[in-house]
Amino acid sequence: MQTIPFNALKLSSIYRNRIFITVAFAFIACLLPGKPDNDAGIRLVTAARMQIGKTILYDPKYQIISYPNGDLPMDRGVCTDVLVRAFRSALSLDLQKLLHEDMKANFKKYPQNWGLKSPDKNIDHRRVPNLQTFFKRRGWAIEVSKKYSDYQPGDLVSCVLPGNLPHIMIVSDKKTFFGHPFVIHNIGEGTKEEDRLFEFEPTGHYRINPANLCYSFNRQ
Repeated sequence: MQTIPFNALKLSSIYRNRIFITVAFAFIACLLPGKPDNDAGIRLVTAARMQIGKTILYDPKYQIISYPNGDLPMDRGVCTDVLVRAFRSALSLDLQKLLHEDMKANFKKYPQNWGLKSPDKNIDHRRVPNLQTFFKRRGWAIEVSKKYSDYQPGDLVSCVLPGNLPHIMIVSDKKTFFGHPFVIHNIGEGTKEEDRLFEFEPTGHYRINPANLCYSFNRQ
């Protein structure tokens, strides 16, 4: 039986330790926030993450709220409320007001799914199809793909859940070990940050353009 020299065993142990340390650092690096490509996106992520642990309920009931800057109690909401709160906190943009004003002027260009004859400032901004239309009109719609690398922190991604229920999420700046971006959303149990980007078929992909945050619309 061949005996392995002590020095060889020691050298082998050193290499194993180096490999372990390298893998450990790579794993930690994947979990840490990445460097954002645009400040608006990372601010949106930070604001959405602050809702975790505060919004703990999913509540889709119709409620009369104030206008502008109307909101439900912070402990509850739906997927769209995550976006509405993050936009107000991070970008000083009130989606309730912005969407309502655009719907008043362009009501027929928005989905006619609810039998309404005019905008409703209590609920319009809390409906995913309306937000999708609003984001597209602002020129924020980009190609939908199934490549993780195509999604940046602060991107907005819509999808359809079982039962044909629309859903929307904010792409996080954190990733899994395999490079899959987390999303921040409320899918039923309050605001959470999870690895669920492609769990459901994506229907829309939107990226905030800092150059047209306030004024620019696609009038088509």
